[in-house]
Amino acid sequence: MRPRRPVRRPSGPGGGRGTPALFAKARRAWDRPLTAYYLILGGSLLLTVLGLVMVFSASQIEALQSGLSSTYFFRKQLVAAIVGGVLLLVASRMPIRLHRALAYPLLAVSVVLMCLVQVPGMGHEVNGNRNWIYFGGPFQLQPSEFAKLALVLWGADLLARKRSRRLLNQWKHMLVPLVPVGLLLLGLIMLGGDMGTAIILTAVLFGLLWLAGAPTRLFAGVMAVAVVIGAFLIMTSPNRMARLGCIGATDPGANDQCWQAVHGIYALASGGWFGSGLGASVEKWGQLPEPHTDFIFAVTGEELGLAGTLSVLALFAALGYAGIRVAGRTEEPFVRYAAGGVTTWITAQAVVNIGAVLGLLPIAGVPLPLFSYGGSALLPTMFAIGLLIAFARSDPAARAALAMRQPALRQRLQRRLAGVRTNTMRRRADRRPSGER
Repeated sequence: MRPRRPVRRPSGPGGGRGTPALFAKARRAWDRPLTAYYLILGGSLLLTVLGLVMVFSASQIEALQSGLSSTYFFRKQLVAAIVGGVLLLVASRMPIRLHRALAYPLLAVSVVLMCLVQVPGMGHEVNGNRNWIYFGGPFQLQPSEFAKLALVLWGADLLARKRSRRLLNQWKHMLVPLVPVGLLLLGLIMLGGDMGTAIILTAVLFGLLWLAGAPTRLFAGVMAVAVVIGAFLIMTSPNRMARLGCIGATDPGANDQCWQAVHGIYALASGGWFGSGLGASVEKWGQLPEPHTDFIFAVTGEELGLAGTLSVLALFAALGYAGIRVAGRTEEPFVRYAAGGVTTWITAQAVVNIGAVLGLLPIAGVPLPLFSYGGSALLPTMFAIGLLIAFARSDPAARAALAMRQPALRQRLQRRLAGVRTNTMRRRADRRPSGER
């Protein structure tokens, strides 16, 4: 008998072993309809949970130095995360038409609240920025954070309606009233001196114009005007000029004007590959200002090391990719503009915050989304994440996949319950009476 020859298996995408087969399998898994849905849901939840852990670790010393309980900031952030989780769930289940109906009321409320910030006795100043409203006790609100969500929803609804009427090919319809309303919000924010939030709001405005298909000349013109206005605002403020001069600083300076930037670098540098361990940060003991808000990424690098910071960056990258994927695959104009606006908002704010901690950008005073302490920033951000989840679920392929998965999960649960009941009945039948009463 002749020896049998070994059967060769195909090495292409359909089967076989090796790197090409693994790459093809990973690509098929990556292209599934629910990939964006799981990336948004999983990435946002992981960032929120890890943020709670780091807020608890970074805020203890700050709370004790203020005469408060060591868990004071953590408890407030936990309550905000629970409320934000409810908002995320509600936003993810709301129909798109209801999101569009919320656009104008949310914009009006945001404008009124930002006007109230400038009223003496109602608005309060924190760290040189007058952008807070106190309601008594520990309750306070930063209306400019909700203005980001308002601009995204209102701008997306406005551009979608103009697109349906074929008006976006005219410059005046593309700019008016989107740009004037955006300038109104920016003006109210700059009255309080909050340059960081103004930068994020400008990025959202540019993102909406880009998604609407603004011509290159129009886009470049609006950007040039924004750069000129921004340069003027920076040059006329000694505080902003000092922050600009701290980019790449390695020494606190004569008057310690770069103290925060330099100690943020010290925290990152002392973390090493895997950090000093949770709770073991040295810089949070009074050396690093705002360790649980603007510079929580520095404490993360010191306690969790390069591995922790790269994990945070990977989660933000996953969120950004998923948002772009949702915006690129939809046929609904409102969904495209809103998903693109939310993605621009979160990624731009993460880049500005992390860039400031790394010494690559000036310190803008904006929190790290879903991560830093602050309920006023967390609540609208989680609602925006719920928007992305709702948009990811509204895709026809994702809807079909979810519809097919629900009966399968129900059948699997029923089989498990039936197995548990069967095993319970068998154990009862195998029991023998012991004669005891």
